[in-house]
Amino acid sequence: MNTKEVAHKWAKMCREGKSLECINELYADNIVSKEMPGMPGEITTGKQNVWNKSKNWLDSVEDFHASEIGEPIIAGDFFTAKMSFDCTFKEQGRQKMEEVGVYEVKDGKITSEQYFYSM
Repeated sequence: MNTKEVAHKWAKMCREGKSLECINELYADNIVSKEMPGMPGEITTGKQNVWNKSKNWLDSVEDFHASEIGEPIIAGDFFTAKMSFDCTFKEQGRQKMEEVGVYEVKDGKITSEQYFYSM
């Protein structure tokens, strides 16, 4: 798959609530995931570790009230998309969040992801 195909498949799977399946299918074994500086899991490497990080985040959510995955924008080996979530966390209550994810694709797999959001 090329970058555009990966980006659209990523968006489709995320919209369907299949984010963990997406990691299994579309992420490279040596994926590098970056959160905002100072955040827990600021840098996570390896598919299983990124899967675990995502699973832990999903497990911390009590209820999803709304979520939106924007249409991917592709530039060469990269794509980006806006993500919005309105969810109630088990220990932090209800929060609305917006972030931008930037993804790099090589050989048909996502090799890096980086998230940008306001705290």
